[in-house]
This record gives sequence, C-alpha cells and structure tokens, in this order.
Amino acid sequence: MSHRHRIALIHATRVAIDPIEAAAGAIWPDAETVTILEEGLSADRAKTDALSPDLSDRIMGLAKYADGMGADGVLFTCSAFGGAIEDAAAALSIPVLKPNEAMFEAALAHGPRVVLVYTFAPAAPGMMDEFHALAKKHGREARISSVYCGGALDALRAGDAGRHDQLIAETVQGITDADVILLAQFSMASAAPLARLGTTTPILTSPESAITKIKHIIETSDIGDTECC
Repeated sequence: MSHRHRIALIHATRVAIDPIEAAAGAIWPDAETVTILEEGLSADRAKTDALSPDLSDRIMGLAKYADGMGADGVLFTCSAFGGAIEDAAAALSIPVLKPNEAMFEAALAHGPRVVLVYTFAPAAPGMMDEFHALAKKHGREARISSVYCGGALDALRAGDAGRHDQLIAETVQGITDADVILLAQFSMASAAPLARLGTTTPILTSPESAITKIKHIIETSDIGDTECC
C-alpha cells in the first residue's frame, strides 16, 4: 500500500480550520490532514505588541509535536507568528510553512501595488515585514499597504459568517489603488467570492495557495528520494 502523506495543520483560532480543510480536500484529497488547535495562542498574542519568547517557545513545541506524530509537513494557519514559525522551520527536517508564503509569492506576479486586508490586528505588522523580505529576496520592487476590517472577525466568531463576508466585501470595494488585494487570514477565505463581485482587482487568499505549495514541496521531495534510491 502506498504511503499516505500526513500534513499537520496548526491553528491558533478555530475559525481557520474549515477554510484550510476545504482547500486540502479539493487540492490534495489523498493527503491525511491532522488538526492541532491551540486557541490560547491568539488570545495571548492579542495582548502583546511583539512576539514574546513564551509564544515563540509554544510555536516551536507545536511544530516538534507535529514532527513527533509522523507529519510529513507542517502548515501554520495564523499570520501573527511569522518569526517563530521561521525558527521552527530551521529546527525541523520536515517542511514547516508560514500561512502566507505562497500567497505572497503569487502576489508579486500581479504588480507592485499590493493591499493587505486583515481582520486580526496583530497579524498585519509581521505579514508586511514578511512580504517586504520576500520581495527583496526575489529582487522585486513592490509596496504593500494594509487596511483593517473591524468587526468582521468578531462576527465570524459569533457565528455570523454572512456579516463577516459582507464587511470584508465592503472594505475591498473601497480599495482603488491596487494591482492585487490579499485577504490576510485563512478565516477570511469565505469572503472572497462576494468581495470579487465588487472589484475588478484580483483577490488572493491563503488556503489554496498554501496547500498547493506544501503539496509541491513534499511530492518533489518524494521524487528526489526515489531517484536517489
């Protein structure tokens, strides 16, 4: 029987679970996804301006836990822990991805004017830093600005997905100077269809891009291992 790849999906909020599992089911149905939820991460991150050593240690611990349970790759779905996820990626031998790496790479192909729409306030500074670092790495001239969509995440957590999506769509309609619009959190993906009705600017979301990238990394590694043997 062929090996079924196990992907650990690590969440800091439960509203990110459905979007990434839907993307995984559509793009890589043969993979086994394992959900790991630690809601204290988002609650504690919201209380601090910077990523604390304690939070970084917890991110590392979660990544090592996923490695210990036999995961072939790890995907974090919260955008507020970029530096800690990078440290975990450097420490483990399996792929460990930040939530928005793949989306940022796709955004660079659309043009230099990038607008990030976000609903979780602590996420934006780190994401913008990550985008600038990626643009520099690829030698691309790009500028990113951010727009906060207040109330949307609270609506989603209260079970009002329609209100969540409507608020994001209204925010997107007000953006007129962009080559591409990014919906920052995984939990925002449900708003993309409605938001796209109100703008001709391309809108990118994280879940599909992230699953596509980790699938490519792992399957490419499989090919390399086969060739070596």
